[in-house]
Amino acid sequence: MKILRPCTTWSTPVIDEERRPVPCALCGGGRFAPSLSCDGFSYVKCAKCGLVQINPQPLAESVKTRYGDNYLAYELENEENFLALQKLGLADAGFYRLERDLMERRGPSQDPPRVLDVGCATGALLAFLRERGWQVAGAEISPSAEYARNTRGLDIRSMGVEDCRFPAGFFDLVLASHLIEHLNKPRAFLREVGRILCPGGRFMLTTPNIDGFQARVFGKRWRAAIFDHLYLFSLRTLKAMLKTEGFAIEGVYTWGGLAAGTAPPSLKRLADKAAKRFGIGDVMLIKARNVNRPG
Repeated sequence: MKILRPCTTWSTPVIDEERRPVPCALCGGGRFAPSLSCDGFSYVKCAKCGLVQINPQPLAESVKTRYGDNYLAYELENEENFLALQKLGLADAGFYRLERDLMERRGPSQDPPRVLDVGCATGALLAFLRERGWQVAGAEISPSAEYARNTRGLDIRSMGVEDCRFPAGFFDLVLASHLIEHLNKPRAFLREVGRILCPGGRFMLTTPNIDGFQARVFGKRWRAAIFDHLYLFSLRTLKAMLKTEGFAIEGVYTWGGLAAGTAPPSLKRLADKAAKRFGIGDVMLIKARNVNRPG
């Protein structure tokens, strides 16, 4: 596997925002126990289902203001490396086999398959997929959307996917990388993905793994325990949420044993291989099939 330079993690400085208690996004429960006490904010765990979340939560309007021009600069700085990581994750999840099957099934006389990237940032992945013959679209709330439209000529909507009003059953594939943990209402997001995916369409969802080796070792100092991550999913809680919203799990893939700089390179390579083999990686990708009924 290609060795990539480490990426920094975007994190808004902790600020004083209005916050409101919310029920658990997975089970609707209202009882929580302390989980991670971080610098200026903390996570709780639902006593019923175990979903880890910031609660009380900032308002959605406040969350959106965090992703301004500084976020665009961050995405541009890391664009090449992020794209390489996304390609590796897609390869692990069998994307290229899925692509071949879709292209062959449609044939040259039909329109190419459609893909939506939610939280598409600068549109680098969509540009790559367009070159491979896909019809592409994206949704992105940050200024990265305007950049992607102006520099790459992509169809990027400057809004959350729930506000895009795509037709039901429109897409063959939906991608969302490092997005769901930022959302106030992750179940509403999954419900909309199920609506706009065609029956049997695939969803590939990537997010940090709170049951991974790094999270267990570093606890509140884990690099994904940041102010901008409203939820920290385990494989169990994310699979449960997907199933609740009409998805069948087809595959689970994890990677990342130790962060660069936390161990000698030889030890990091061993840890990375072990994390991938035993499913305890820092990041997880779930491939799911839409089994929602049309309409």
